[in-house]
Amino acid sequence: MSENLSLSDAEARAILRAVHGAAIEAALPGPAMRGHLPPPPRGRCVVVGAGKASAAMAAALDQALQEAWGPQVSVSGVVATRYGHGVAAGRIEIVEAGHPVPDANSVMAAQRLLAAVAGLGPDDLVIALVSGGGSACMEWPVEGMGLEDLQTLGRALLASGAGIGEMNTVRRHLSRVKGGRLAAAAGPARVYTLLISDIPGDDPAAIASGPTLADGTTPRDALAIIERYGLPVPEAVRRRMMAAPACTVAGEYRMIASPQQALMAAADKARELGFAPLMLGDAIEGEARELGRVMAGIALSARQWGHPATAPAILLSGGEASVTLAGASFGKGGRNTEFALSLALALQGAPGIWALAADSDGIDGSDDAAGAVVAPDTLIRAAKQRLDARGFLASHDSYSFFAPLGDLLITGPTLTNVNDIRIILVA
Repeated sequence: MSENLSLSDAEARAILRAVHGAAIEAALPGPAMRGHLPPPPRGRCVVVGAGKASAAMAAALDQALQEAWGPQVSVSGVVATRYGHGVAAGRIEIVEAGHPVPDANSVMAAQRLLAAVAGLGPDDLVIALVSGGGSACMEWPVEGMGLEDLQTLGRALLASGAGIGEMNTVRRHLSRVKGGRLAAAAGPARVYTLLISDIPGDDPAAIASGPTLADGTTPRDALAIIERYGLPVPEAVRRRMMAAPACTVAGEYRMIASPQQALMAAADKARELGFAPLMLGDAIEGEARELGRVMAGIALSARQWGHPATAPAILLSGGEASVTLAGASFGKGGRNTEFALSLALALQGAPGIWALAADSDGIDGSDDAAGAVVAPDTLIRAAKQRLDARGFLASHDSYSFFAPLGDLLITGPTLTNVNDIRIILVA
């Protein structure tokens, strides 16, 4: 059996935050950028990109290029990011647009990026900066779909319970810029893509729906997903998809940050603090509330029996959970706060177990919280405030459950995005 460690609530929370902070720091684009620079082109260098981390990537890239190349190479470009995630990026312009549902600025951003790579020659270089979130903040739908159609589809995808891979398969085959089409528009220039992965399994063509990297899926694959979830796509578009060829553009890429990289840094911090880390996987998917119950079972076993980890231990996992929204109304919250609420209910106040679940970009869904913290007394404090935990979970209102408890994790935009980070401390 485990030899349990006595921790105060404040100590446990500080440990969770320190481990979380180490994971985020390891995924920031600045330190990693310098090791992945291409040689300077004979012609121009145009930088494009999209995603929650792409503005920070652009800032780091512009500084790194000035140091490595000097002023003799012309560098310009435009990168799209989510509202509130923009930073100054020197010679590279930053535009902000909608997420998780595209808006008019998302369409404008896609058109700006296509214009930026038009007319380039074989001596020119395109550096694409791609991270999760690019599917929404840069989008121009195929002919026959307007902005309202795109927004309706985006909301339906988010509520469907589809996995991120399925979502991005649909998105890339309904887009004029995804699935390698941005790279095709840049030809004959060389296209070199730098990636920060938020995708379970790190499929490079799936990140932000692969604007510069074609993949092995076909329009018929997208149609099958559309049918499976009953997604609203105009019939005329469906008919064209039946005969549409897949884009087969091949491009160069480098992965500069990933979920595994972040979790390894978290494991190092756990060891430094005296806890044995157990990596449960960086590509875990499924319903958030189901994952909460499963992770609670693992934590309870670790504390009582010492397996699959011996306390004091920290259980680490990443990936992207999903939330299937059913019914006409539901509350506030994202997949990480829903996971945390389900975990708290499954633990039922078990002593010596704390947890933190957060989206690494700092925004869990569309609210201002990155996620939430669970403590042994979470349900006790909730009961004192007459908060019905099961009722909040049933109505997908996890944000409203944790907010009055003071247990929401508010970080603001972190300017990176390697998906969910789940940390369970077993003392």
